[in-house]
Amino acid sequence: MGYGIWLILLGVLAVPSLIIAKRPDAKEMIAKITPYQGWIGAVSCLGGLWGIIASIIGIGLLSTWPGLWVTYLVGAIFQASLGLILGIGTLKTFIKNPQAQAKMDETLAKLSPKQGMLGVGAIGFGIWMVVAGFVWH
Repeated sequence: MGYGIWLILLGVLAVPSLIIAKRPDAKEMIAKITPYQGWIGAVSCLGGLWGIIASIIGIGLLSTWPGLWVTYLVGAIFQASLGLILGIGTLKTFIKNPQAQAKMDETLAKLSPKQGMLGVGAIGFGIWMVVAGFVWH
């Protein structure tokens, strides 16, 4: 359930103008978390990458709990993608290898045009994960 809330937060950070257009009162709350966007993104990217790896390692769960496995994998993909978009500046301060930075820039160039779609998708999927947390527990 907390994972779903985190995805909703990432989605809000990815599409703040859309959220503010629908709910002008959210502007103040978004302004409070925006200074931490880089760190939230960096941690999310690393956590999402770990989630993808864990999903692959735990692929046996697909035969017994396919819905849970797919939900976890898709959530991890959203988390890693939005984390990279939001946290690339922070991540680059720790990664000094020029080839790795170039690869990050290349990946970012592919993801950036999809930021709005990823943000809205993460909000929707985060809501699903919160609901699923109640259903599957």
